[in-house]
Amino acid sequence: MNTLSLLLRFPHYRFLREISSKSFHSNFTPGSLFPYTQSFNSVCLYCTKWMLPASDLKRGMCYQATIDQQTQGLCDKEQRLVDKLYSGLIQGHRACLAEAITLVESTQSRKKEIAQVLIQKVLSYHREQEKLNKGKPLAFRVGLSGPPGAGKSTFIECFGKMLTDRGHKVSVLAVDPSSSTSGGVGQSEFAVAHMVDMFVLLLPPAGGDELQGIKRGIIEMADLVTITKADGDLVVPARRIQAEYVSAMKLLRKRSKVWRPKVMRISAKTGEGISDMWDKMTEFHDLMLTSGELTTKRRKQQKVWMWNLIQENMLDHFRSHLAVRDKIPLLEEKVLSGVLAPGLAADLLLKAFKDRP
Repeated sequence: MNTLSLLLRFPHYRFLREISSKSFHSNFTPGSLFPYTQSFNSVCLYCTKWMLPASDLKRGMCYQATIDQQTQGLCDKEQRLVDKLYSGLIQGHRACLAEAITLVESTQSRKKEIAQVLIQKVLSYHREQEKLNKGKPLAFRVGLSGPPGAGKSTFIECFGKMLTDRGHKVSVLAVDPSSSTSGGVGQSEFAVAHMVDMFVLLLPPAGGDELQGIKRGIIEMADLVTITKADGDLVVPARRIQAEYVSAMKLLRKRSKVWRPKVMRISAKTGEGISDMWDKMTEFHDLMLTSGELTTKRRKQQKVWMWNLIQENMLDHFRSHLAVRDKIPLLEEKVLSGVLAPGLAADLLLKAFKDRP
């Protein structure tokens, strides 16, 4: 069983990496996810029998009806493509993963429809695997963020090696969310923080201009703050920064009933603190799962993702609307010159959008 099969069939932990640049895009690095308690070979789930309540059975039938309805709209060639990608994904074929990502990222309307059929099939499969795991999440998604120079790439290499040496599987999803002007942490990192179970902030043992890009909101969302490069001449500065953040974190509003954000030091160069960091992460996962907060958080994230997608698509539809697209640059210019109030410009565009179907 290779790593990608584990990703889709029994995806244990997803590991998100955020690196600084100009735009926000995703790039999947082949691999799988961190197993939390058991390796794949020690999990025997297919033989488990489940008695589903009527409500669960009804929801399952609705999901299947949705898939069937979507599938009926595909031609034979499109259906063969979906079947090939779906089969390849659950069997761990990397070529199918690459092709599926290309399909999902396509902006062509028909390909987007085909991608939704594929995603729905994979989602249905994933739900079945969660049922076999007594409803518990099969993935632990961790988001990493930090300013340039924090050592994110070095940390991932060291951290991933430690996990693979222990027999775990690692998958990295690289995201590029930084501000193009300041070079610091951008707004898109807030979006990433709302897609993961645990958000980890990596900070270098320095201050001043190097940390200007870190926004307070990012720190408030951090479940774990980690001071990197705590070795050699940087040990003393790392201890000082750690102490400062320990004090600062005490003043922040508590977001969880069972977890208070921790601040720790690590060195990817010497390996010091890497194992302890994983222990803190698993402690967080245990507490959040036992308390039910992890399940609640994931459900809220699903709702947020839905509305985010609606907002993005509605805005694209609005900008490209025949009655609006030619007026946008003219009204923007009037707003910039101070001739027209932003509110009035918005009202004019919205009226044009609503009056012409």
